[in-house]
Amino acid sequence: MNETGTSTVEILHEEHGLSPDVFRDIFRNHAAGVALITADDGTAPVALTVTSVGSVSADPPLLMFSLPGRSSVSPVIHRAETLVVHLLGADQLHLAELGATSGVDRFPDAQQWTRLPTGEPLFHAARSWIRGRTVHRFEVGTATIVVVHALESGTQGEHEPGRDGRPLVHHNRTWHAISDRSLVERNDHGAATTIGGARWIESAGTEAASGGES
Repeated sequence: MNETGTSTVEILHEEHGLSPDVFRDIFRNHAAGVALITADDGTAPVALTVTSVGSVSADPPLLMFSLPGRSSVSPVIHRAETLVVHLLGADQLHLAELGATSGVDRFPDAQQWTRLPTGEPLFHAARSWIRGRTVHRFEVGTATIVVVHALESGTQGEHEPGRDGRPLVHHNRTWHAISDRSLVERNDHGAATTIGGARWIESAGTEAASGGES
């Protein structure tokens, strides 16, 4: 709400903006990194796949993500004081799908996850993770922007033989993996070229689950 008591949604609906379908179509063409958010407000652990995690500041170390209002787990993440952001690689596709699928038990196998000494749920398979404390929440439209102060981080199995170290991205409702073949260089004329004629991203397999972000 603003000082006049009018919500942001009401103000924006008074202006002529892009239609929801056009807006979604534009962002489906925008590749984004994939993260799994876990938290526990004292009732039960929850997990949610998001593609909106971004760095805000290095000093102090702050990150942000968008919490969709439509998700059934959003209230728990909203109430929890601390959470864990798992930054996923291609070999954690199963975690991305787990957090993006509605109506399933996201903690079915006790061997796949544990709790940090501070109590937050942590999946063992995550390429890297950040534990943080929520310091700001802003309701914008139908979502909540969550700002997190990064307190602790870790990597798991980064140099294990045979482990796929490619970052996982979401693009046009599908999962992809970035590799060395996706490197883009500029030629002498300033035009972008690809190494070996490779596409910018390589498909990692399945289509994105409907429970995650577009």
